[in-house]
Amino acid sequence: MTSRPPLVLTVAGSDSGGGAGIQADLKTMLALGVHGMSVLTAVTAQNSRGVQGVWELPAEAVRAQYRAVVDDIGVQAVKTGMLATAALVETVAELLADTAAPVVVDPVGVSKHGDPLLAESALDSVRQRLLPRATVATPNLDEVAQLTGVHVVHESDMRTAAEAILSYRPEWVLIKGGHLPTGDEAVDLLTDGSDEHWLRAPRHDNRHTHGTGCTLASAVASGLAKGLTVPEAVRQAKEYVTGAIGAGFALGSGIGPVDHGWRFRP
Repeated sequence: MTSRPPLVLTVAGSDSGGGAGIQADLKTMLALGVHGMSVLTAVTAQNSRGVQGVWELPAEAVRAQYRAVVDDIGVQAVKTGMLATAALVETVAELLADTAAPVVVDPVGVSKHGDPLLAESALDSVRQRLLPRATVATPNLDEVAQLTGVHVVHESDMRTAAEAILSYRPEWVLIKGGHLPTGDEAVDLLTDGSDEHWLRAPRHDNRHTHGTGCTLASAVASGLAKGLTVPEAVRQAKEYVTGAIGAGFALGSGIGPVDHGWRFRP
């Protein structure tokens, strides 16, 4: 009998275009050799041009999905993405408090196209209820500004951003510097407040980067489910995402997705 792969659960919204959200998470998990499971928090009508509509699920539907998976199958890592409302953030935070597995929190605030995916009223719940549950929080620079008011303009500002996020008590924070406007490298900072890791990779000249944040967080969760340390899980996730960005492809008339299956292409 084939041995069971590690188990990873994503709690996130759906992207009908297949580039981000639950769809990106499950593709990433398959590519990295873990069994992906899902709790759907919201349905979006979304394509390469943006988000045309969002419909959140009731908190009881999210709770029922989560309990169905965790109570029967179990889980070795959890990744959270789009949670949309304060009620859903607080529901998920409550569920995570009762789960003995590492948690990767991607505090999704806006889509690649600038469409809001988190209500303003939910920000305090993310700060006070969700981030303290995180083994690793993975905000991009826009999300750092949204949550803390810190605006990262230069690489040197990333330490200040990390300190601001760490004040909400995740174990580690990964500040993603891909939105920095200059340089030939995409620079990220991983730190727990004392141990510091700067991760650098070539910046690909490719506009088709939809789903990057979801993919990275899911890759980190996959590594943690395999038993990797946080620094090693993040290092391997960065390597995977860099390849996926380089292979990103056009889709529709707007911004295409990263290629989750890039390692399997000829």
